[in-house]
Amino acid sequence: MSELEMRHELKTLIEEVMELDNFGDDDNFVTELGMDSVMALEMVARIEKRYRIRIPEERFTQMKTLNDVVRIVAEILPLVKS
Repeated sequence: MSELEMRHELKTLIEEVMELDNFGDDDNFVTELGMDSVMALEMVARIEKRYRIRIPEERFTQMKTLNDVVRIVAEILPLVKS
């Protein structure tokens, strides 16, 4: 899967969780888009299920924008596949 495909999938997943039509790659989930803790947990759970990965808790707080999420998932995926 290319990074572009992964970015599209993650953006769609986040739009579904947050019930948004569209948002920018650098829009902050909490301060700009209104994500709450329940939405954050749902987002992480869906990402983990979709990509069969475990996102360490210390990485949760680093997931503030779509760009952050793509970067973190891209960093973890190769570790799982090896």
